[in-house]
Amino acid sequence: MTVSTLTVVPETNLSGTAPCAEPVRPARRRLRLLDLFCGAGGASAGYHAAGFDVVGVDHRPQPDYPFPFIQADALTVDLSGFDVVAASPPCQRWSTGTPLERRADHPDLIDPVRQRLRAAVAAPGGPWAYVIENVPGAPLHEPVTVCGDTLRLGVRRHRLFESNAPLRGTPCWHDRADLPVAVYGTYNQHSRARREAGVPAPSTEIARAAMGIDWMPWPALTQAIPPAYTFWLGVQLVTLAPELGSSVTDTAVEASHLVEGETSPGPATPAGLRHVPAGPSTGLRHCRCGNPLPARPSTGRWPRYCSHACRQAAYRDRQRTAS
Repeated sequence: MTVSTLTVVPETNLSGTAPCAEPVRPARRRLRLLDLFCGAGGASAGYHAAGFDVVGVDHRPQPDYPFPFIQADALTVDLSGFDVVAASPPCQRWSTGTPLERRADHPDLIDPVRQRLRAAVAAPGGPWAYVIENVPGAPLHEPVTVCGDTLRLGVRRHRLFESNAPLRGTPCWHDRADLPVAVYGTYNQHSRARREAGVPAPSTEIARAAMGIDWMPWPALTQAIPPAYTFWLGVQLVTLAPELGSSVTDTAVEASHLVEGETSPGPATPAGLRHVPAGPSTGLRHCRCGNPLPARPSTGRWPRYCSHACRQAAYRDRQRTAS
């Protein structure tokens, strides 16, 4: 027997009866997603727009990443406390832009990442879904394809996505007269294969417009996933999400309130991050100090600090950490 989770709030009229009742659904927390190999945050931005609270992981510093960030090895970082784990392992080994004789010089991390994510999904209290992204030709298992042309971006940029969830890709509608923009390598310097894929972007501004990304420098753009791709998939994940409101552990709460810049005295917090106590004043739309952030402008990146004083304090913290 299925029992509804709706609660009924009676509305009493003058006679003291309740002629009607409005079903009220219990509030549902935002889902949490860990983005491994996050880079400057193209994929993370799409998942966030779809409804996830996102934390990024990369082994290199990512100063342009617009969400909470952990510098760590994707193969060893703690995966607990997240509903979904997404990963974009290096693609150079499978990319047509890499010369054949040099592809073996690049690591194959897809299988190690897949094994780790599948083990995490199978573990009690682990994430319920994973997503692995890579380029056409990569050895993904039964992947779906997402096409930028179909999503009406300026790039074609086919990407493959493997998941244990029943996600749907896009068809390929290459029906526009204008050639897609190619965002690879350096300005106007592309291999013949890449030139056949589109018109090389002559500037960072044109590349940003084509990708739907307005905060990255050129080197990060060449490696980025357009946010529209992961928004397409993220909405599906949110729809498929099980009711997990009661299964969030203390680890999950801690992981979702890690902020770059300070070191927590607590032993469970990763180095270089501080723990902000959970509460209504904290979240992805709040500053490191807990104050609400201003709204994102129509053009430009997400604000990271509420004031110039907080920006200076974060800079001083980074300098102390570097020294």
